[in-house]
Amino acid sequence: MTLPRPDDVPALLACIGLGANLGDAAAALDAACAALAALPQTTWVAASGRWRSRPVESSGPDYLNAVACVRTCLSPEALLDALQAIEHAHGRERPYPNAPRTLDLDLLLHGDLQRHTARLTLPHPRMTERAFVLLPLLQLCAALPGQIVLPAGMDASDWPARAQRLAAEQGIAPA
Repeated sequence: MTLPRPDDVPALLACIGLGANLGDAAAALDAACAALAALPQTTWVAASGRWRSRPVESSGPDYLNAVACVRTCLSPEALLDALQAIEHAHGRERPYPNAPRTLDLDLLLHGDLQRHTARLTLPHPRMTERAFVLLPLLQLCAALPGQIVLPAGMDASDWPARAQRLAAEQGIAPA
């Protein structure tokens, strides 16, 4: 069996949620963006503005959040491995669910792929429940018209109203 060369693999737009609430969160997000841009077979596209949000289902300091987009030939699993390696390099620990973190990187979308495995669900299963994901993602949709393609059956027409409602409920504001 011959594996495809990177040139034979189409580059897909991947959207990644970024967050941090321990240490210098702004520096962590800057470093994460630089690390994403340096990934093999990956090209930096854009990042949203930054948003400050209260922790969801947890305690601790407020989070600094954003969404970044890259074009990548990496498979979703290979990209997830890379995201977790970046988190680990920034001291990410997972002592309990929703624990405060130095860096959190979530693969939200990988092209229009839909996938559900024990390790990875695409699109991210809670992205439409979190204002700190929806608001920056909507910023990128506006900045990159037609480039962020949602999986079949996923309707974003209610996202702006949902994001505003969730922002009020979840306490999110531009940073």
